[in-house]
Amino acid sequence: MRAVWKPALVSGAGIAVAAAALAGWMAMPPPADLLAPPTTPALVVADRHGAQLRATRAQDGSRTAWRALEAFDPKLLQAFVAVEDRRFWSHAGVDPRALARAARDNLAAGRIVSGGSTITMQTARLLRRTPRTLPGKARQTLWALRLEAHLDKAAILEQYLNRVPLGQGTVGVEAAAALYFGGTAREVSLGQAALLAALASAPSHDNPLIDPARARARRAVVLRRLGALGYATPEDLARASAEPLVALDRTTPFLAPHFTTRFLARGDDPPPPRDGVARTSLDLGLQGEVEAEVRHAVDVLRDRIVAHAAAVVLDNPTGEILAWVGSPDFFADTAGQVDMVVSLRQPGSTLKPFLYGLAFDRGYTPASLLPDVPRTYHTTLGPYRPRNYDRRFRGPVRAREALGSSYNVPAVELAERLGTGALLRTLHLAGFASLDRTPEFYGLGLALGNGDVTLLELANGYRALANGGLWRPVSWRAGSVNPGAWPRGQPTRDTAIRVMSPQAAALVLDILADPAARVPGFGVHTALDLPFRAAAKTGTSRHFTDNWAVATTERFTVAVWVGNFSGRPMQGVGGITGAGPLLQRVALRVARRYPPGHLATPDAAGAVSSRVCGGSGLAATADCPALVEWFAPGTEPEAGGVREARGMAPGSTHPDGIGEGFRVSSPLDGDRYEIPVGVDPRYATIALRAEGATAVRWYVDGIEVRDQRWRLEPGPHVIRAQTSTGQVDEVRIVVQ
Repeated sequence: MRAVWKPALVSGAGIAVAAAALAGWMAMPPPADLLAPPTTPALVVADRHGAQLRATRAQDGSRTAWRALEAFDPKLLQAFVAVEDRRFWSHAGVDPRALARAARDNLAAGRIVSGGSTITMQTARLLRRTPRTLPGKARQTLWALRLEAHLDKAAILEQYLNRVPLGQGTVGVEAAAALYFGGTAREVSLGQAALLAALASAPSHDNPLIDPARARARRAVVLRRLGALGYATPEDLARASAEPLVALDRTTPFLAPHFTTRFLARGDDPPPPRDGVARTSLDLGLQGEVEAEVRHAVDVLRDRIVAHAAAVVLDNPTGEILAWVGSPDFFADTAGQVDMVVSLRQPGSTLKPFLYGLAFDRGYTPASLLPDVPRTYHTTLGPYRPRNYDRRFRGPVRAREALGSSYNVPAVELAERLGTGALLRTLHLAGFASLDRTPEFYGLGLALGNGDVTLLELANGYRALANGGLWRPVSWRAGSVNPGAWPRGQPTRDTAIRVMSPQAAALVLDILADPAARVPGFGVHTALDLPFRAAAKTGTSRHFTDNWAVATTERFTVAVWVGNFSGRPMQGVGGITGAGPLLQRVALRVARRYPPGHLATPDAAGAVSSRVCGGSGLAATADCPALVEWFAPGTEPEAGGVREARGMAPGSTHPDGIGEGFRVSSPLDGDRYEIPVGVDPRYATIALRAEGATAVRWYVDGIEVRDQRWRLEPGPHVIRAQTSTGQVDEVRIVVQ
């Protein structure tokens, strides 16, 4: 019997001691310094030269301009209590009914959709920074009970209203009122009070400067709650619903609004320096010029049903964002706050260069003949018959002309041969994370840009072409190497991803920089002609709802968009006539400040030149008009035959028998390797083997490998095998 009671006595004593300790802790008033107003210096967002773009904190130099509760407009108190904790004045810090409702909603949804936290619990979390975990929730609850034991409700609400983050770097209602309305918390309208209260639960997602539609919908929820609780009449609610979301004070600096809004909304940014100035990569002088060009483009095209435009400029070596214009006028109306630099739209033909880069890595060349003839493809969604922009067919065309003149039919045929999955994988490597559906979802239309992407993704993808086929994230700060996070879940570290081989990238750029290749499709003179060597491309989505144009040089990349935020079709506006002129003017503006440099010719990447027949792409003879074309080593034609496996996918059989039975046997396509820990890197190698041929030349990421074993290097890689007769096969692997 004694053996049974002894553990029980010990456990009871332990519980008693813990209860006594907890009671003693609860009896102690919260530390005075914990409740004291914070004094963190103000944060100023500056451009790369130190010019002030925006101040995000209170003007008195503190992070929050502390206000006593009686200094707040009563409508603010009503709005926050109504939406965050309607039984705030009656509970003891924890609301059992709210917790029960949250548990019910979470179980029904199968995930956490409601936390059931009271204002007191939220205040405890703001004071103690408790994590959003079950242990953190328990500590938050205990601190809430302790606050209720020593502070009255007014003091708790004052702490909360002065500490709650409300987006864009603002902390507290006073700072938020100054940012969004140019006013103070002492006097706000009902609509303004509702908007501030609406921001408390999701200050980034429901922010009016990022997503006006979400902010308006969330404000409507708060207004309905105020009406249901009797805090406002139907007439008051109607007037509040008609109020503009924001009324920014233009007397204080608020420059490059779309850029600074995104900069402040990024959650991974390092803390500001001691002087409180966050120096970004933006060039304010260039920003002003690009903004003027965007407004001019809309003015010129307004009679063609064009209301909006956007532009972004990147520095190619560093990835720094030099200019960012999300709309013609941020302050014009609610639509002006839509940021088309990061909004999703279909990019049209601007994705074709990545398809051709993939093809060049698969053995195709700029001289390869592609069919521009009527054909019906039988897909899971039914028959698909692509057409060119001008509704004409030209028969066999060289790849150079097909890409330069942006023919649709050859591009779709190329996608059919290479596979939509391979194209989608290449686009993912190029940073198009927005293309998050399956290859079957996009189908062959992916070659023509039927998937939604952002202007920033497009610009950085072309930057990868200019950087020899290597993709890296963009940079938001000056003088640093890619510290910024790529939107929509891309890596936050300085990641380098091989999109295509240097030779393939160089061939694509050479075609896009070739005015003669554009002549058959667009004529002799186009808006893409620049006084310096630049690779340029346009794109138009279906139904003429979106116009795109992008150009890249050795030094910078410019991408522009023209259209309507509403999706309304334009009238008679194509890429050359719509976005093209805007691209040309912006590129000229950038070139005055940042010399474009010399976009390298293909020979700098190891490509070789050869004379071919203009009509066949075969080695030149005395019987045909000859021209000079560039080729990746080993794919150039030779007299009496063609080295390249023209029209082949890896491992397939050429109709003439070339490449029959030849394939890479080690490594296999899709293999993933891991470098062993502690092993000398010299011995972390894999064998390079091929079947069906004896003399094989090996290339890894476009660089020839002389040995039969290759030393593993982290990252994705393209391994290509070529025989002396032009047989080609390639595989893609990943090394972790």
